[in-house]
Amino acid sequence: MRTFRIAMVQMNPTVGDLDGNVRRITGWIREARKANPDLIAFPELTITGYPPEDLLLKPQFVEDNRKALAEVARASKGLVAVIGWVGQGELSGRKDRLSPLVRGAGHELYNAAAIIADRRVVTSYGKWYLPNYGVFDESRYFYPGDRVPLITVNGTPIGVNICEDIWLPEGPARSQAAAGAEVIVNINASPFHMGKSRSREQMLATRARDNRVIVAYTNTVGGQDELVFDGHSVIVDHTGELIGRAKGFEEDLLVADLDVESVKRARIVQGRKPSAHPSSGAAIDRWTVSVRTGVRKTRLGAPIEPLTHPLDEVYGALTLGVRDYVSKNGFRRAVIGLSGGVDSALTAVIAVDALGAENVMGVFMPSPYTSKESRDDTHELARRLGIQLKTISITPAFKTYLRSLKTLFRSTTPDSTEENLQARIRGNLLMALSNKFGHLVLTTGNKSEMSVGYATLYGDMAGGFAVIKDVPKTMVYELAARRNCRGTEAAIPKRILERPPTAELRPNQKDEDSLPPYPVLDPILKAYVEDDRSVDDMVGMGFPKKSVLRVVSLVDRSEYKRRQAPVGIKITHRGLGKDRRMPITNRYRGIESSGS
Repeated sequence: MRTFRIAMVQMNPTVGDLDGNVRRITGWIREARKANPDLIAFPELTITGYPPEDLLLKPQFVEDNRKALAEVARASKGLVAVIGWVGQGELSGRKDRLSPLVRGAGHELYNAAAIIADRRVVTSYGKWYLPNYGVFDESRYFYPGDRVPLITVNGTPIGVNICEDIWLPEGPARSQAAAGAEVIVNINASPFHMGKSRSREQMLATRARDNRVIVAYTNTVGGQDELVFDGHSVIVDHTGELIGRAKGFEEDLLVADLDVESVKRARIVQGRKPSAHPSSGAAIDRWTVSVRTGVRKTRLGAPIEPLTHPLDEVYGALTLGVRDYVSKNGFRRAVIGLSGGVDSALTAVIAVDALGAENVMGVFMPSPYTSKESRDDTHELARRLGIQLKTISITPAFKTYLRSLKTLFRSTTPDSTEENLQARIRGNLLMALSNKFGHLVLTTGNKSEMSVGYATLYGDMAGGFAVIKDVPKTMVYELAARRNCRGTEAAIPKRILERPPTAELRPNQKDEDSLPPYPVLDPILKAYVEDDRSVDDMVGMGFPKKSVLRVVSLVDRSEYKRRQAPVGIKITHRGLGKDRRMPITNRYRGIESSGS
């Protein structure tokens, strides 16, 4: 039986840390070398980290990326490796449109995959399809490639392409398979959102079946600002069957012997023959490389790590996102304002799981309206988590503010101004602790609140990282309840999950005094923010028209707040960061076209 041994490195690079990324790459090369693979695959833009964004506009950064690739090549003695990097100039690309930021002929940039064989860069492939939607803006920086490599490695034809290239049926994988490729090595930086890992595998199975080819999909892992990359690298055989899956949300090395002989047999049965000129018209660059792989005593089958419950995947993304944002930005500890509510409780639990209890400080800041239940629940939460808890009353500061404003406010009645003062005092205290001790402030606002502006600028929005910014309130409860199922003692006290949500900024305040109930609000927000549904659509879905109009108005009027909020982890199909780029100054109101 003719087999091909592949080693897929699911690595966590850091954007801009070229030296650190090279060290990690060469370390993984040493580890993978022990398996005597025919080929080692690394993720998309491994050298630079993904996405490098406007670092790509710095010529020195691009040149340093080239030097880093050369260093990786020197460490690849006796190996074939596929490495994601930034190619420049030397790759052929389509010139039918200009990149907005192009520097001139010979300096075009490509999202590229370098194919290294025994310390030599044999060729480099430029990504064909450049995503320019959602969080992606690759067309801002890169030219698309127009040639595809077919590399015969130790007798097995291999096609190499990058991320988006495999998502389209007419992509380069079709040309490579038609030209004789038995394995497609697709390298990726595919960001997580809830449910994506399953839909991604379905797509890969379709590509593998349609092209009668084995697909080895290597994904990156780790947090980068609002993005989290979940890993879950997979191998799908030519029938669409999953034959290997790496771990989720952690680095991993997936090694497998691929039955390439079965691909050849299946094609013979179907009457498929390799074509020197695939019908797609793609230009095929053919290369042949051979390396000595050493003695293999046994055939290796890849593990199939399980896909976890969707809520567990979300929790894993949040935990990894916090851990990497804190560590990659040079922090060691985090500080969180604890209120006795479910949002701050869930944020604290995530922080403890990400950083360790010794690296999390909770701060309880009671006001004249804070209940005994909130005080007791906060202390109990801190005890269960084993974190340091400090109590700072804001009542003296609040009274001082009111005295200072007494003359100016004499002819007015108390309203949200006085409520926001309390939130801003708390924000000041948290930022003071951050300045003094170097802790990162983790904010606790959820997606439901951020969408409708139920948050205070420079108050509860003040901080460095918004952990649950993309988590709807109803999912906050689901995540908290699911996390409570771990261990012998629930992390979050039961009463926190059962009490009606309240900001406690005035007597007997409840969230539902200002907002529709969250089971009503969240589906409307999903329809409007994530699915772009119209008012008439949402009313037709069964939502009360009055609630729909109110929610739409709140969302549209709160863009200025969201633009000033800290970056937060994306876990839904469309978050409130790069995914949604609405103008702040905006007089268009779609609600008027609905006949209201």
